[in-house]
Amino acid sequence: MNKNAIALSVAVVFTIGAATAAFLHNAENSGVADPNDPKQVALGKTIYADNCASCHGVNLEGETEDWKSTKEDGTLYAPPHDDTGHTWHHGDALLFQYTKEGGQAIAGPDFQSGMMPFADALTDEEIWAALAFIKTSWTEQQLNRQQMMTEREKEQ
Repeated sequence: MNKNAIALSVAVVFTIGAATAAFLHNAENSGVADPNDPKQVALGKTIYADNCASCHGVNLEGETEDWKSTKEDGTLYAPPHDDTGHTWHHGDALLFQYTKEGGQAIAGPDFQSGMMPFADALTDEEIWAALAFIKTSWTEQQLNRQQMMTEREKEQ
């Protein structure tokens, strides 16, 4: 096999790998967090209680009222997920990715995140369900704004 054939083979393998990775990334982020789906919300309530409440509060109230302040280790306190927090400022894909991969994977090296990844602990369905449950605490206005953010993510 000559150098051109090897280079072409490597390029084809790389392209197929990249396309597969992009497809899988889009497939796992194509779920729905529907606060109007009683089954999904019920599952999400259980998932939240078992995996999220220890940091974000039993009632989605956050770790502390001063959740925007920094801890000694440089991380922020776990924010509230109810209507007093900022979770509803982000689209579904980002919330899903943040939960699945953890905050550090999303935030980058210049930001210290205490949010652990849940990829090994929760299925995609369970993550979407937890997000659906969280959404039940938001106002109609917040739900509408968050839906706009979700739509913007899809356009990018």
